[in-house]
Parts: sequence; C-alpha cells; structure tokens
Amino acid sequence: MVTTRSVFDILGPVMIGPSSSHTAGAVRLGFLARAILGRQPDAAAITLHGSFASTGRGHGTDLAIVAGLLGMRPDDHEIVRAFEHAEEAGMSVRITTGDLGDVHANTALLTLRSGDATVEIQGSSVGGGEVLVTRIGRFEAYADGRMPLLIVEHTDLPGEIASVTRIISGSEANIAQMRVSRTRKGAEALMLIETDTPLSAGALAEIEALPGVMRLRAVPAV
Repeated sequence: MVTTRSVFDILGPVMIGPSSSHTAGAVRLGFLARAILGRQPDAAAITLHGSFASTGRGHGTDLAIVAGLLGMRPDDHEIVRAFEHAEEAGMSVRITTGDLGDVHANTALLTLRSGDATVEIQGSSVGGGEVLVTRIGRFEAYADGRMPLLIVEHTDLPGEIASVTRIISGSEANIAQMRVSRTRKGAEALMLIETDTPLSAGALAEIEALPGVMRLRAVPAV
C-alpha cells in the first residue's frame, strides 16, 4: 500500500528524512534572517540553489523560508499558507533559482528590505534542522543562531576590536566565538560575536557609541 504525507507531517516537531533540511531547516533559515534584519521584511527576494532549487518545491522549501521570515516556527501548521500570510502582511515575495557557486547544496540567498534598511544574507540548511549563515552583505559569516549574536559593522581602525571586547567583558558577558572580516585594511569590517548571554542595553549603547561603529545588530538566539 502506498501512503502519502502532507506538509503537516513533514513539519511536525518530530523530523523524519530529508524534510529536516528542506523544510524545518528552511524555516529556521528564514527565521534567523528575519532576526538579523531585526524585523519582518517588507520585501524578500529569495534565490534557491542546488538541491533547494531542484527539489525544494516538492518539500515546501519556498513556503518554509517565507514562513520563517513571517516569524513562524518549524512546527507551525500555518506554514502551508505562508504565501497567503505574506500577502496579508504586505510582504512582497519573489522566489527564483540560481547557481550561487561552491556552496552547500541546500543554500539560499535572501535579500530583505524593511523601510530604508536592506540586508543580503546567504545561508544553508545543513541537516537535522540546523542552519548556518555564511555571508552577510559582502562579508563572510559563520552563525547558526543557537546563541545570542552581536553583528558590528565598523571601520577597520586600530583598537576597535579591543574596545568592543572590553565593553563585553565589563558587562560580565562571556564571548563564545568571534569572527572578524574586512574588505581591506582600513576600510569596512564586520565583527560577529556570539555570547553566552545577551548583552545589556547599556553595553549595546556603549558599543554603538564607539567612533568606528557604523551599525550594530543584536540578534537573539533562535
């Protein structure tokens, strides 16, 4: 006897088979991208790569990413109506397929806009519902959303990293992992700092006030 499974089965709290990558992970990727932007986007342009592109429609990957951008979790039964909810929320969505180069097969590029703010995020669903953001804008990244994340866009000035880490230490937060990328010496740079606990509002204000800091995002664990 042949049985069929609905999207509700695939997206339930117990994940079976490839759905953990193509659906549950895709929801988390959208949710993490939304958290990095800091709000629900007004518009989302999504490029699906590799396996996401070839089998994503059958696994509901397109629905799943949009659902995550709307703030849904992987076990939300409304995922199957994500496009309808996006329209109701006034969020325009454009989904295409393309070759993003030498990246994980389950990768998507999300260009998100909210008001005057735009962010480009590339990430992958790496199995078991886990995700990894590998690029933010022009910068390489490495963030899985499991810990509070501080994203600091800044000018590559001497002592800038030390100033940020000093403030974090003074707030009694512990740095779990840190990655720094820059376009070139003395130009724009990006700090990605994962901490064991979220930073206080005071610490965030201190970092934001540093002379070289251009933009600060505090992303909660998702």
